[in-house]
Amino acid sequence: MLRQFQRQQEALLAEFAEHENRYLHPKWLLKRLQQAWPEQWQEIVEANNQRPPMWLRVNRNHHSRDEWLALLNEAGLEGFTHPDYPDAVRLATPAPVHALPGFDEGWVTVQDASAQGCMRYLQPKNGERILDLCAAPGGKTTHILEVAPQSQVMAVDIDEQRLSRVYDNLKRLGMKAEVKQGDGRFPEQWCGNEQFDRILLDAPCSATGVIRRHPDIKWLRRDRDIAELAQLQAEILNATWAHLKPGGTLVYATCSILPEENGQQIAAFLARTPDAELHATGTPASPGQQNLPGVEEGDGFFYAKLIKRRN
Repeated sequence: MLRQFQRQQEALLAEFAEHENRYLHPKWLLKRLQQAWPEQWQEIVEANNQRPPMWLRVNRNHHSRDEWLALLNEAGLEGFTHPDYPDAVRLATPAPVHALPGFDEGWVTVQDASAQGCMRYLQPKNGERILDLCAAPGGKTTHILEVAPQSQVMAVDIDEQRLSRVYDNLKRLGMKAEVKQGDGRFPEQWCGNEQFDRILLDAPCSATGVIRRHPDIKWLRRDRDIAELAQLQAEILNATWAHLKPGGTLVYATCSILPEENGQQIAAFLARTPDAELHATGTPASPGQQNLPGVEEGDGFFYAKLIKRRN
């Protein structure tokens, strides 16, 4: 009996060593990555196991990106731009924030390039009423206000403790927004019957696109979490849609790279929502835009831009 137990234990340890030690990912996650990304999964795993780059967002209301890059060079630091995101700068070597020109004055914010990509699809305008849902820690709230300083933003998050960081970011950048604690499944509790011109829903997700920033995600997540998260996302999406004005834009975003939370989620939403139209992000057969984590790129991120048809 003891020898049989030892053999079983050795077999289990060997399997663990082969799959988890080699790639430093749990077996269930490797399987999902291989199924979703058969050509890219090894590159994803490699990126997940490296230190993340440090991306910054230049506040266009103080300096252009190139002007701030010149200040960065004067401070003895080197930065690189992003081809798609006009405010993004990647530091050649990560640096403490107090070394960044004008950080305390609100000239620049630490924010991953892919998170900045949300503005490419949201396209906020001055004078609009905009909802940032699941807003903490406030990076996207403040980005909205940099792009559209005269917009009226409501920032909502379920986690009251994390909302303190939204206030901190607004204060450092000298901005104002309406900040509320609330559950995305029940918007009537925190906004009544109000409808918004634009909604950014950065949905709660598995965070499988930001593992390099939070390596513990690999070991704290469980395979069964994915279906539970997908159900939660669907409930929030359904509830939030009722608070979008006809002709308005909703951007659904996650920091996940799993189809169940992303393309499949949006395909199901489009199928059950007659007044929803996909715009500029994929096709109805393959909805959304997926960024994968790259060594010198942004984090893994998904975007779907939805327009509410007018009656």
